[in-house]
Order: sequence, then C-alpha cells, then structure tokens
Amino acid sequence: MLIKSIFTNSSGILVSRILGFVRDLLTASILGANIYSDIFFIAFKLPNLFRSIFADGAFTQAFIPSYAKSKHKIRFSSVVFLQLFGFLIILSLIVTMFSHIVAKAFAIGFSKETVDLAAPLFAINFYYLPIIFTVTFMAALLQYKHHFATSAYSTALLNLGMIAALLISKNMDKYEITFYLSYGVIVGGILQIIVHLIAVKRANLCKIFHFKKHKKKEETKFYKNFFSATLGSSTMHLSAFIDTWLASFLISGSISYLYYANRVFQLPLAIFAIATSIALFPMVARAIKNKDENRALHLMKKSSIILFAVLFFSMLIGIVFNEFIIKLLFERGAFTSNDTQNTALILTMYLIGLLPFGLAKIFSLWLYSNEQQFLSAKISMKSLAWNIIFSLILIKPFGAAGLAFASTLSGFILFFLTIKAFGFDKFIKMFKK
Repeated sequence: MLIKSIFTNSSGILVSRILGFVRDLLTASILGANIYSDIFFIAFKLPNLFRSIFADGAFTQAFIPSYAKSKHKIRFSSVVFLQLFGFLIILSLIVTMFSHIVAKAFAIGFSKETVDLAAPLFAINFYYLPIIFTVTFMAALLQYKHHFATSAYSTALLNLGMIAALLISKNMDKYEITFYLSYGVIVGGILQIIVHLIAVKRANLCKIFHFKKHKKKEETKFYKNFFSATLGSSTMHLSAFIDTWLASFLISGSISYLYYANRVFQLPLAIFAIATSIALFPMVARAIKNKDENRALHLMKKSSIILFAVLFFSMLIGIVFNEFIIKLLFERGAFTSNDTQNTALILTMYLIGLLPFGLAKIFSLWLYSNEQQFLSAKISMKSLAWNIIFSLILIKPFGAAGLAFASTLSGFILFFLTIKAFGFDKFIKMFKK
C-alpha cells in the first residue's frame, strides 16, 4: 500500500508540474512580459502565499493527528471546517472591499494607475483561498482513508483551467486576458472541489455536518497545533524572501539564477520527498493513535530507505548533468550560456541539500503524529536562523552560490535537529532491526 500511495502522489505531482510548465510557456507567449503579466502574477501570488503557509501544509499536519484521535470525528471535522471556511470567506470579502489598499500594500512600487488595474484582480484571485481550503479539508479526510489519487491528480485541474482561459482569450486585449486568467484560477479550483466531492461521497465521508454536544477540548488542541504548524510552514517562505532580498544586492541576474535553480531543485523534492510524506503521514498517525509504535517505525524505516535511494540518485544525476539540465530547460532567447553556467553552479549547491531536506520531511512526521507541532516549528525557526547566519557569511565571497549553499547547510541542521527530537537511540535502533 505504501509503495502504491507514493507512486500515486509522485505521478500526480509530475503531471501537475508538466502542465504548469505548459501554462508558463503559454502565459509568456500570449500575455508576454509586461505590466499586465506583472499585475496578474502578483495578484495570484497573494492567495498562493496564504495557501502555502496556511492550507496545504499546516492544516493537514495539525488536522490528521487530531482527527485520528478524536472521539467525535464527525462533529470535530464539521466545527473545524465551518470555523475556518467562515473566517476565509470573511477575509476574502474584506479583500474585495479594500482591494485597492491590498494591491497597494503588496505592490509598493506600482503607480496609482497600475494599482487601479491590479485591484480587481486581487479581489478575484483571493477567492481561490477558501476554495483551495475546502479542497485541502476534503483531501485530508481522504488521506486518512488512504485515498490519494484524487488529490494527487486534481492539482492539474488548476493548470488546465488557466490553460483553457489563455487559449480562449489569446486574441483579446492583454488586460482582458488577465481577467480570463483570474477566472480560470477560480474555475480550476471549483473543478478540484467537484472531483473531491465525488471521491468523498464514494468514501462515505459526506456526513460531516452533524453536531453533538461535548467539550471543545479537541478543537482547542487542534488550533494550538495548527498555529504552531503555520509558524513552522512559514519559515521556508521567509527563507526564500530573505534570499531574494540579499540577492538584490548582488550583480544583475542573481535573483533569476536562484529562482531557476530552485525550480529544478524543487522537482525531485516534490516528486519523491513530498509525495512520500503525504502517503506516509496518515499511516504513521493512525499507528501512533493505535499505540502501535513498532508499525509506525517500520513504515518510516521503509520510506526513508526508499527516499534515500531515489534522492541520492537524483542528486548525482543533477550534479553531473547540471549544465545540460539548465541549458535544455532555459538557454534560449535572452538566457545566455553564461547564465547557464551561473545557474548550474547554484543548482549544484542546492542539490547537495536534497537528502537532508527530503529525509527531514519523513522524520518530522513523527513529531506531527505525536502532536508536537510547536517543537517542529522551533526546529524550523532555528534552521532559518542558521540559514541567515550562513547567508551573511557566504554572500560576500561566493555571491548567489553562497546563498544557495547557506540554504543547504541549514538543511543539514534541520535534519540533525529533527533526528535529535525524534531520538538518536531510536534512529539507530530502527535501522539495526
């Protein structure tokens, strides 16, 4: 079951990434690189930022262990969904009413005329957040039942919605295209809801809106873990922001080199490490809930061995063929051979950290399953602090490559601290069996 679940998640992520690449090519071809593409990307980035920090990672990390241990699963899931969905709808309405203020806050460098153009797009795109939260909620319920296929492949529907919007509007005015793209985002999200509703109904999980009086201890504990998980999830985005800010002091092109190299680095991390953690998490959480620690450790051992092999292989291929990969993907038009060499070096610096980052994801599941989200958040914050220190030390002698290597060094610290929290003795014994 574990291998099948990992393969399902990996193939779904791969399909989504391929369609995302097609979407990016079409966007560049049809919309171009101008003020209209800028206002769409920044409007779409806002809900995506909230989604990455709030919905995709933090919610699932806190919800599945709480749901597994809940004695009133239907009531617990109903209350959590209605409370968070209600909050996000209210937040979306506030963004709609004050879209000009929001646009100005997130695009400080835009002129008043550009802010006027961007404001309606912010209002439309933000409604993707309550939509994707609904999807994340249903996906968590399905994951608990060991159903992964719907969530894995439905991520492609967002890209299909945006691709369709681009093709329909390709001959229209560029500003009008941004509206079609924005509504394409919403349509893609609604399609994700529909396919999840079908899967939830088939899994007999539709009876979520049922209430029975009992103490609110379960929800209180969930929110405590949820806010801790949100803090932990935000560190990766803070790290990326700090790297971008520091790179702005380097030679022109440094930010782009980091962006392109990181895009390549994230592919094996997503296809193998994230896919494995998604498949493994509900199994480990259920085993710990049933006080079957040996099964949880067996699952983690099996997963970490598989993950070590595929990530090590990916790292070697990436380092050996770094220039070939960057040249194949990006070297055309204004992207020169010199840009390829600079990006390839940075890619190598990132890839050295592939193993610690990937394996840390597996062993952090032990902390999540034991509802130690705050401890996991503290570990992430310590790793971020070391990342900043390493960045400040390495940026002057090595430039953008130094920033990438600082990220890798922080990955080793993240892995060390995660194993320390997991238990060194337990880690050693697990692999001696």
